[in-house]
Formats: sequence, structure tokens, C-alpha cells
Amino acid sequence: MPQGSHASSATTSGRDGHGPLAGLKVIDVSTSYAGPTASMYLADLGATVVKVERPDRGDDARAWGPPFVGGVSAWFASANRNKRSVVINLRSAAGSAVLHRLLSDADVFVENLNPSKLASLGLDPQSLRARDPHLIYCAMSGFGLTGPSAALPGYDLVAQARSGLMSVTGARGGTPQRVSTALSDIVTGMSAALAISAAAVRQRRTGEGDLIDVSLLDSDLALLAPRIAAYVAGEPEPAPSGGTDSVLAVYQSFETADRPIVIAIGNDMIWQRFCAALKLAELAGDERLADNAGRRAHRDLIVQEVKEHLAERTAAHWLKTLADAGVPASLVQSLSEVTTDAQVLDRGSLLPVAGSDSGLFGVRSPFRFASLPEPRNEPVPELGADTVAVLSEAGLSEDEIGALLAEGSVQAAERPTTERRGR
Repeated sequence: MPQGSHASSATTSGRDGHGPLAGLKVIDVSTSYAGPTASMYLADLGATVVKVERPDRGDDARAWGPPFVGGVSAWFASANRNKRSVVINLRSAAGSAVLHRLLSDADVFVENLNPSKLASLGLDPQSLRARDPHLIYCAMSGFGLTGPSAALPGYDLVAQARSGLMSVTGARGGTPQRVSTALSDIVTGMSAALAISAAAVRQRRTGEGDLIDVSLLDSDLALLAPRIAAYVAGEPEPAPSGGTDSVLAVYQSFETADRPIVIAIGNDMIWQRFCAALKLAELAGDERLADNAGRRAHRDLIVQEVKEHLAERTAAHWLKTLADAGVPASLVQSLSEVTTDAQVLDRGSLLPVAGSDSGLFGVRSPFRFASLPEPRNEPVPELGADTVAVLSEAGLSEDEIGALLAEGSVQAAERPTTERRGR
């Protein structure tokens, strides 16, 4: 368990009016990681998010593991705080009608379902927006709503491969590698949350909704924007180059006497400070190396000399020397070091999963608001924990809810939400 974290496990509830998106009602039927990431960020900002899940199994990510902590998937917990879980059987006519009833009072709809399934349920963009033009409809997919690949399924690995991201990732001279996290999903979720927030500004002003089309492929292309721009402008096609940047020099990892560090020289002034810190007067005075173009042309010469110099002392020595000189540098940290990093802990970036007393942590949203000194941090919902409460709030009577439960059109957790959250 991370020690010394300042992250609070107290809840700051968007339903109580906190956060810039307070009052925004989101219905999220997405599964896996990109869609849930998007709706989690909206919830972090104060939106009320109703997570609609399938009977019995729920979101696919509930089964992603190990690790499971207290029966909860760590992956699922990392993308589903601050939400309410409602289980609806969309294969039943009554279940489908319940979802449409919830949507009639919602502001945002997030989905990543198969287009044919959406159409059969009357949830395709055209049908749903015609019925409720106020609704912000966010469609999340592998490749987008248009184009010859629109119907193809997509996952993070496929998007990283097709976008070219893998072609520039890996050791120099080695095989292409996937970035070892759900990068496409997370960035797509962030992009969707940004677009939805922008649409919500106009929705509140004009009452108009919108159709937002976000895909894993487009998100990865956005990550590669500088590499694509350089290639189209005439640069040779890039290949895996380890920790070395193809444009900036020097911008890479180096071995020291005990472990690797990275050094990022982003402009000519930093270059001069770097040379002074390492006492490389000959390099500093070499006119060929005065600008980045020259340093890039003579990269091998610089790297060889810097390598020999850095190998003489420890990483700790060089990091202090470079920090004192104002040169950007860092250890190449393992996750065991990241989760105990003083800066990470001081910023409260490791967020304890509320209601978990067994060391389950998520990561705080990468934004901070002065108006929200403590992050909203409500428990990850049990499957169907809020079904009865949400349907009651939507105007269904106790008898109507009982009938839906009895016929299996909806499901509810054994314990009510109020008991689970201690309210």
C-alpha cells in the first residue's frame, strides 16, 4: 500500500451540487475501458452517471483479473468510481422501455455497442436524437462511425498497431512494441469527456444536443500528430528508437554508474546549461552543436561522449547536478518507485477506492480545481446496487419496479445502496 498519500477517501458528491458538471445526467451503457473512463471523468467533475449493465455479468471489466481485491477487479475499480449501477436486460421489451425512460430525462448518452444492436433497440444516433434533440450522444468505437472500417471491432492493441504507434515504439533495431498500458482507451476516454463537456456548455445555453464521434484510432493518430506531421513534411519514416526522440537531440535515456536516467534537452539554453553542469566545455563551444539541427546531425558524437561521462558517477549524483543546473532529467522509475514518489503522494494522485479497506487504489483525475479541494470519491458500485433507487427517481412505482424485477427485465443487488454506502 502506498505510504504517506494525502489523498482523501472522503466523498465529495456531485449529486450534492459540487463540481462544474453538477446537474448533468449521464446514461452510460458502454463496457470495457474507454467509455467507462470517459464517464468516470464526467462523474469526477460532478455529473450524475448511471452505469447501465447487463444482467448477471455486468461490464466486461468486472471480470478482468487477477488481481481482484475483495472480489473487485482492480482494472474495473480504476475506471468506475462515482457512478450508480443499474442492471437492465435490454433484450426484453420492458427493459428496453426502462432505458428509454431514463434517457428521456438525461443530458448525455455514452455507448460503445454494436451498430446493429443499437438500431434494433432504437438507440442508434439518428433514432435517438430525432426523439430527443436535447441529448448529447457520444458514440465510442474502434474506428469511428464512418469509413470502410466503421463496422470492425476494435481494441487498444489493434488501434496502437493500425495507427502507427507501435511502429515507432520499442528498442532501436527491435520489433515494434505496444505501449504497455490501455493507452488508446484512456486517451479516447479523455477526448470523449472533453467533447461532452464542450457540448454541455452549448446545451445549457441553447438546449441543443449533439452527436460526438470518438474512436480509438483517431485518438492514437492524435497522439502521433508530431510524428505524422514530420513524416508528411519530408522526414524519413520513423522506426523504433528506444528512448531517443527523432527530432530533439539530446532527448533520451543514458546509463549511469548504477542505473539509467533520462535527459531532455529541449532548447539551446538548456544545452549550454547541460554542458556546463557536466563540464563538457568542448561540446559547449562547438559551433556545429549550437542549435538542435546541428546536434541532431552529430547525435552519435554527442551521445558517445555523454555516455562515457555519465558512467563515471551514480544516478543520484547526476540528478542533483542536473536539477541544480535547471536541466530536465529523471530516473527511469519502476511502479514500485512511482507509487512511493514524494511528488505523486503530495499531489494525492493515488486515490484510495472508497469503501475498500484492503489496499485498492485508483488514480486521481489529472486535473485539479481550486473550487474542489478534495476529489469526489464515491465507492465503485456493486452490480445493480442502484437499480431500485434510480428507477424510483425516474417515476416508477414500487409495484412497477417489483414486476420488472420479478420478470428479469431489471436486476438489483442484494444490499440496498444506502446500506452499501453507509448513508
